[in-house]
Amino acid sequence: MTFTGVLTTFGLIVIGVLLFELIILFHEGGHFIAAKLSKVKVNEFSLGMGPKLFSFKKGETTYSLRVLPIGGFCAMEGEDEDSPNPRAFNNVNFFKRMIIIVAGAFMNIVFGLILMFFLLLPNKEFATTTVQDFTPYAYTANCGLQEGDKIISIDGYRINNSMDLSYVLATLKVQNVEGDSLQIYKQDCANALYNLCIENDVFSSESDKEWAASVKAEMYKRIDALNDASTKENADLLLKESAESLYSYFNAKEYDLPEIEIRDSRQRFRADVVVKRDGEKVTLKDVDFFTYLPQKDSEPQLATDFYLEFKDKTFFTLIGETGSQTVSVVRMVGDSLISLVKGEFGFSDVSGPIGAASATVDVAKAGLETSFGDAVLNIVYVMMVISVNLGIVNMLPFPALDGGRFVFLLIEAIFRKPIPRKVESVINGLGLGLLLIFILIVSLKDVWVLIF
Repeated sequence: MTFTGVLTTFGLIVIGVLLFELIILFHEGGHFIAAKLSKVKVNEFSLGMGPKLFSFKKGETTYSLRVLPIGGFCAMEGEDEDSPNPRAFNNVNFFKRMIIIVAGAFMNIVFGLILMFFLLLPNKEFATTTVQDFTPYAYTANCGLQEGDKIISIDGYRINNSMDLSYVLATLKVQNVEGDSLQIYKQDCANALYNLCIENDVFSSESDKEWAASVKAEMYKRIDALNDASTKENADLLLKESAESLYSYFNAKEYDLPEIEIRDSRQRFRADVVVKRDGEKVTLKDVDFFTYLPQKDSEPQLATDFYLEFKDKTFFTLIGETGSQTVSVVRMVGDSLISLVKGEFGFSDVSGPIGAASATVDVAKAGLETSFGDAVLNIVYVMMVISVNLGIVNMLPFPALDGGRFVFLLIEAIFRKPIPRKVESVINGLGLGLLLIFILIVSLKDVWVLIF
């Protein structure tokens, strides 16, 4: 690696660490601000863990920077033990304590919003969820999707923006479907005409662009007609007529008409799609998305076979997209956690701090292939997801997490009596121990993956 490359990599690492520390600062700062506003005494506010690098005291609070940039804390009087101080955490009413507990997660979402704003700021326009056009080989077109359709949901998952759409398509599972259906047959017919044009250099022709444009127009017209075929026999007849029409453009004197291979089963990414069409909701059952094999014997992949309409960036659309896409990230994190509980994700899909750092390095490297700015934006995106993730995970009702403490406060509110401090300490201690063991195991797995 060149000296410039070393400096670039070092700069990206510094940016990543600073952003991670900002995530911690916003989280612990949320607790700190809420505590101060509630008149709760804060003994120490620390950024980082481990030995102190330096510290200073202002008023009653010590502010410190510690050597390990892996966390932080807001140590409040009476947080972990009973204190007679009337301004101790344990002595303020439970409504104020609830606000203090949730403030950390709330500020993580706020920071996610800020990072999302800067991620979207360079955009000149934003994709909507309305279909504008189709690729020539579009499976979705012969499954009922039409130009002008606004996609509302896919397999029950609400689609509010293009990020929701990308997420759903990325998480669809491939299915084995009936290979001898009219729907599959029409898809194969459309592919046959498209491949015929590829084989005859229609899409790469630079010498006669007018000729290429006329061939494409003929192909589009023929594929549109195929999409409306009501039987396989009708589709087969249209395929033969279409192929002969295209061959006339190629001046071919001898040629073989395409034959469709019939198989009992095919693999497709298939889903039920709800769209808004002419002001009414329309449900499209069993919509196939373009499915292909990147290499022989590889896993099937999905490609989007339609284009979306775009809207111009204005101040209002930027703010709207910032809020909407941040909500989408929250939904994605929540959906992923539910899938993890259901067993849809395995242990290999779980990553800890080391895995997150490795992912950050990978996206930074990918961004560097185009520019340093793209690498920075990729890091910002990962940090935005981590910030939202931290906010949501911290509110899970598990001991030692903010969500576990919140549950204790709910129990106190319901029964008008706090849980004994010793019981709470034991439960939180056990929860913290389990979390540390889990993090250790996941971290060892991440190291194993990096090495081997």
